[in-house]
Amino acid sequence: MSDLRSLPSVDRLLADCGPLIQSYGRMAVTQAVRSQLVAIRATRPDPVPDAQEILIAVIKAMAAQARSRLRPVLNLTGTVLHTNLGRALLAESAIEAAVAAMRAPAALEFDLDDGGRGERDSHLRGLLCELTGAEDATVVNNNASAVLITLNTLAKGREAIVSRGELIEIGGAFRMPAIMEQAGCILREVGTTNRTHAKDYREAIGPETGLLMKVHTSNYRIEGFTKEVLASELAAIAHAAGLPMVNDLGSGTLVDLRRWGLSPEPTVAEAVAEGADVVTFSGDKLLGGPQAGFIVGKREIIAAINRNPLKRAVRMDKIRIAATEATLRLYRNPDCLAERLPTLRLLARTEAEIRAQAERLAPRVEAKLGCRVRVTPCASQIGSGALPTETIPSAGLALTPSPEALADRLRGLDTPIIGHIHDGELILDLRCLPSDQALLDALSA
Repeated sequence: MSDLRSLPSVDRLLADCGPLIQSYGRMAVTQAVRSQLVAIRATRPDPVPDAQEILIAVIKAMAAQARSRLRPVLNLTGTVLHTNLGRALLAESAIEAAVAAMRAPAALEFDLDDGGRGERDSHLRGLLCELTGAEDATVVNNNASAVLITLNTLAKGREAIVSRGELIEIGGAFRMPAIMEQAGCILREVGTTNRTHAKDYREAIGPETGLLMKVHTSNYRIEGFTKEVLASELAAIAHAAGLPMVNDLGSGTLVDLRRWGLSPEPTVAEAVAEGADVVTFSGDKLLGGPQAGFIVGKREIIAAINRNPLKRAVRMDKIRIAATEATLRLYRNPDCLAERLPTLRLLARTEAEIRAQAERLAPRVEAKLGCRVRVTPCASQIGSGALPTETIPSAGLALTPSPEALADRLRGLDTPIIGHIHDGELILDLRCLPSDQALLDALSA
C-alpha cells in the first residue's frame, strides 16, 4: 500500500528549485509543486515518487505551461492556404519589415516631409492603386471588415441588391446576409439559385436602392443550367440608375495565375477595369500576405469609407502594414514572384519534384515511425475559398496501420505534423513541406 508519509514537503522541494524559480517565478513554481503533490495523494501510487521524480515532473509541467499555444506546425494536409493553420506564409522581406516595425518607433501616422500628422493608409495607397489601376484605396483588418464598412457607408438603411446565387457562406459561419444586416442594409435578393438575368436587377431597382453588388462565389461553383450577369454588365446597369456597384472578390489576386499553370481567377485589376466602383479582397489568401482587407475604387467613395466611424475600429496596426507593404512591393516584379512569395512557390511546385521528395523520404520515415509507408499520388487544394473545384497534382506518404493513432502521435510532437486521414491511411501531402530535413527533424525530436 502507498505510504504517503514519505512525500517531501513543499518547502523541501522548493529548496531545489532555484533555477526554476529564477525562470518562472516563485508563485508559479510553488503552484506546480503543490499540484504534483495533490495528484500523488489522489492517485496513491506505489511506490511513492521520490523528490527527484517529483522535481522532474514539475520541470516538465513548467515547460509545458511556458510553451506558446500558437505553435508552428508542418502543414502536410494538402491545403496550401489552410485557414485553421494560418493561411499564407509570409515572404522573407515581409517578415523583416514586420520585425523592424516591432523593434522601433515607426512613422505610422507621422509625415516625415512636413512634420505633421500623416495617414496610416498612405503607406499602401500608392502601391494598391499602381497594382490595380484604381483611383484610390484603403485598408482594414480583413475582407469581412472591408465588406462591412463598404456596405455600411454606401447603403445603410437602404437596399443592397444581390443575386440569390451569390449569397455565400464561408468558414466560421460568415454569411453575406448576416454581414448586410450588421451593416444596416436591407437585403434584396434577385434571380434564383442557378440563374440570374440582367432584367432581374433592373426590375429590382427602386427609390430605396443603395447599391448593386456582385459576390465572387469563391468556395463553391454552380454548374449546369446556369446564368449570371457579368460584372461589366452589372456595373453598366448600376451606373445607368446612378448607383454604385460593389464587387467582392473574396480571395482576390493581383496576377494572372495561368503563368504558373493554375486555373484563372478574376484579378483585381480586371474587376476595376470592368467598371466596379468598389472592389474588396483579402490580403492573406492568394495575395500571400498578412491578414488584411483591401478596398479599392472611386476616389469619392474611398474618401467616404475613410470618414466612416467604423474605420478606426477595423484599422490595421503598424506590424501588418509593414508586412503588407513589403508583400505588395514583390508584385512589381512578377517574373520573380514565385521565387520570393511562399504561397506562389508552393502552388507552383511540380508533381515530379514532390514525388521525388516522397520517394527519398518514404524509407526514412518508415524507419523512424516503425509503420508502413508508401508513396502515393495526392490532389492538393489551394484553400481559403480559392478555386474550390480545382486540385493540383501532388504526391505524399501514406501511413498505416492505425491512422488515427498515428495522427495523434504526430500531433503530439514538439513540431506537430498535420496530415489527413483518407481510406484508412494517414496521408502526408508533401506540397507544403519546406525541406526533407524539416520532416526528419520533427520526427527525430
